[in-house]
Amino acid sequence: MSCVIITDSLTKQYGKKTAVNNVDLKVPDKSIYGFLGPNGAGKSTTLKLLLGLIKPTKGHIEILGRKVNQKNRLAILSKTGSLIESPAYYGHLSGKENLRIICTLKDIPFREIDNVLKIVRMTQQQDKKVSQYSLGMKQRLGLAAALLGNPKLLLLDEPTNGLDPAGIQEIRELICSLPEQYGMTVVVSSHLLREIEQMATHVGIIDKGQLIFQDSLASLHEHSRSRIILHTDNNPAALKVLKQAKIPARQKEGALILDVHQDSSIVKVIAACVHADIGVFRVYERQMSLEDIFLHLTGKQVSL
Repeated sequence: MSCVIITDSLTKQYGKKTAVNNVDLKVPDKSIYGFLGPNGAGKSTTLKLLLGLIKPTKGHIEILGRKVNQKNRLAILSKTGSLIESPAYYGHLSGKENLRIICTLKDIPFREIDNVLKIVRMTQQQDKKVSQYSLGMKQRLGLAAALLGNPKLLLLDEPTNGLDPAGIQEIRELICSLPEQYGMTVVVSSHLLREIEQMATHVGIIDKGQLIFQDSLASLHEHSRSRIILHTDNNPAALKVLKQAKIPARQKEGALILDVHQDSSIVKVIAACVHADIGVFRVYERQMSLEDIFLHLTGKQVSL
């Protein structure tokens, strides 16, 4: 699979602090790449490095098949859209007037404005002053600005931050439609695991500046171990019985978690409990969620 972004040992240091540490990104073409990490993990710094807003301490960046340098940086960025942190606008001007200014700066024809406003579903609000926009409308206007010029790559830093549930749903649906309808590759940074789980095709997890996981979302779930959960009327007694039977188990949050997966082993568990006159309420398999995996990889609880 061809990649739209490839980085090699990308590093950014601020004095003695290393914000990004030897990161090797591989973002497949026409994917939605979820860039996950706790606040302060290095997500925004990495995106700024990709956009050339800050210079790397070391490492190389390749975007759209070309190694980024000072000579070709602007040519590559002309095919890249971005929404980094909060979008800034002239509040006394309308949404459409703000987009006209961006078109002038980017040397993009004004005729593209109607198309991007349609994509972000803001046609009816285009003549309203931005100072009267809700936070969700400002985020959508920021996306419209990023989409001007029909970019091949879109970099979005926490695009649903501060939005209400309806606004989050709108932005999510919009992002999900971009690769198929417009052939774009989208990189979305977030600490909201459930949002990424519902959008991304591929995931990169960064913590303390280091990339600790990178693969497809499906692969992440395939490699995450499922767990067998056992509920009984006497968990301490059941745990003792299972240990005597040399069945690995541990007690947590009012249930027993079994480190077995074969049907024969589960039959053995139930038989051991019944033989010891312990009532079995239910047995079920629980797949690790993305939140569980993240906590396992980083040792940190993050926003849901």
